[in-house]
Amino acid sequence: MKLFASATAIIAGAFMSTAALADDLVVGVSWSNFQEERWKTDEAAIKGALEAAGATYISADAQSSSSKQLSDVESLIAQGADALIILAQDAQAIGPAVQAAADEGVPVVGYDRLIEDPRAFYLTFDNVEVGRMQARAVFEAMPKGRYVMIKGSPTDPNADFLRGGQQEILQAAIDAGDIEIVAEAYTDGWLPANAQRNMEQILTAADNGVDAVVASNDGTAGGVVAALTAQGMEGIPVSGQDGDHAALNRVAKGHQTVSVWKDARDLGKAAGEIAVALAGGTMMDKVDGAMAWTSPAGTDMTAIFLKPVPVTKDNLSAVVDAGWITKDALCQGVSGGPAPCN
Repeated sequence: MKLFASATAIIAGAFMSTAALADDLVVGVSWSNFQEERWKTDEAAIKGALEAAGATYISADAQSSSSKQLSDVESLIAQGADALIILAQDAQAIGPAVQAAADEGVPVVGYDRLIEDPRAFYLTFDNVEVGRMQARAVFEAMPKGRYVMIKGSPTDPNADFLRGGQQEILQAAIDAGDIEIVAEAYTDGWLPANAQRNMEQILTAADNGVDAVVASNDGTAGGVVAALTAQGMEGIPVSGQDGDHAALNRVAKGHQTVSVWKDARDLGKAAGEIAVALAGGTMMDKVDGAMAWTSPAGTDMTAIFLKPVPVTKDNLSAVVDAGWITKDALCQGVSGGPAPCN
C-alpha cells in the first residue's frame, strides 16, 4: 500500500534537473534531538535520497541545545555543506544559523518544524490537521468529560499549530458544556519524562478526575500513559502522533486511542531531494509541488505540506501493510486485540 505516492514524487522534476550535478554536493543535516525514535527513520530516508543522487551526507546532533545547534550549523558549513536541512530545536534561536547559511549562499530546508524566515524552505506535514485528527479521535471515544491537553515544547511552533487544530474540533463541545478542559501544559523539549511529571501533577490536583487526554505526540503520550497506569487509569482515551512503534503497540493494547502517522520515510526522502535541487541552483518556488504560504505571524514562505494518516484500532493493519512496523512488534503482548492482532 502506498499512502503517499504524490508526496514522494512532488519534487521529482526539480530533482531530476540537478541529479547530474549531485555527485559533488554535500548536504548537512542539523538534528535537534536525535535520541527520539522517529528521527532515525527520517535520517535513513534522507540518506537514501542523497545516496541515490550521488550526494554526500554529513550531520550533527544538537542534543536539545539551541546554542549547540548554532555551532553545529557553523561546523556543517565549514565542512563544505552545499545545502542544510535543519530540524530546529528553538524556532526563535535558530535565526543566526539561517543568516550564517545565507551569508555563505547555502540554501536551508526547515525540516518538520517551522523556521520563521522566508529564506528557509518549509517542509512538514499539515500539523494543524494532525491536531484535528488527534482531537477528533479522542472526542469520538469520549464525547463528554474532563479533558487534559498535554502540549509540545513551548519553543516549537508545531506545538501551537497542533493545539489550534485540537481546539477547532473541541470548541463546540466546550461551548455546550459537554467538555471541560481541566488542565493543559507545555512539555519542555517534548520529553516523555516531562509529560509524565506534568500529568502526575495534574492527576493529583484533579484527584484523578480526568476522562481523556489529548497529548500532542507519541513521546508525550507515553509519559501520560505511564502516569495513568500508576493510578490504574490506563485505557482512557489518549492521543499521539508519529507512528512510534511503542505507541502503535499501545493502540493495539487499548492504552492509546490514536497515533497520527506521518510517514517519516516520505518526509526524509522529500527533504533530501529538495536539498539537492536547491544546492544545484533550483529556486525555491520552482521546486515541484512548492506553494506560497503565509505563517500565522505573517511571514511569506515557500512550503510543501504532506498528508498525515490517523491510525486507530480500526486501521492498524495499514502500518503493517506499508512495512512501517512488523506484525510481531505491533502485536507484542496483545491477544484477542484488533486486526491484525486477533
